Amino acid sequence: MIAIKRSKLFEQVAEVLERRIHDQGLPAGAELPSERDLMKEFGVGRPAVREALFHLQRMGLVEMRSGARAQVAVPSVRGVMHSVAGSARYLLSASEGIKHFQEARALFETGLVRDAARLASDADIERLRMALNDNKESIGDIRRFEQSDVAFHFAIATVPNNPIYTTLHSAIVEWLVDQRHVTLSYPGQNKVAYKAHAAIYEAIADRDPDAAAKEMREHLEQVSDLYWKVREATR
Repeated sequence: MIAIKRSKLFEQVAEVLERRIHDQGLPAGAELPSERDLMKEFGVGRPAVREALFHLQRMGLVEMRSGARAQVAVPSVRGVMHSVAGSARYLLSASEGIKHFQEARALFETGLVRDAARLASDADIERLRMALNDNKESIGDIRRFEQSDVAFHFAIATVPNNPIYTTLHSAIVEWLVDQRHVTLSYPGQNKVAYKAHAAIYEAIADRDPDAAAKEMREHLEQVSDLYWKVREATR
């Protein structure tokens, strides 16, 4: 029987199963042991086993089917991003971690917005306009503004029609969640962010990649600078 600590049992079970899938090179469609066998192997109850399998399913590593054993899933972009989430959180916890992710985001999104300005169709421009309008209407409502902020940036990521871009964008949003909470809660920042979004939108609508990249970089630099300003003030 594999020894398991009594805290967060399902995470530990999931970690062992994830290693097993990777280390043994189990192909897509290969069945995992039954829930009963996993319960016996790990010395845990059915809830812990099921939660571990659901966790692996969310990572894109396992497929769950009613009345059948869990199977190894076909690898996907989303599954790959989830699989590196632990490493990303570790890097974020390092002394320069957040700054490194801020720099990576700036490089990614300035390149992304260049493509958006170059490739955007009329339908894409309209979707961006609607996302921008929702962003404007949510000014003053922190929770809603945060959601509309993410939605506006995500709408830009969808323009090139590349699933790696959208998945990576979603991952960065999750990894920099603390920055978003801190900056968008700062007095007046909702209006500053909306104004930046409007300038980015106008550059994309004008099909001007250079202007779009400039506006995006200035926006992200302002957000990063504000984050560190608030962090320093609260130490």
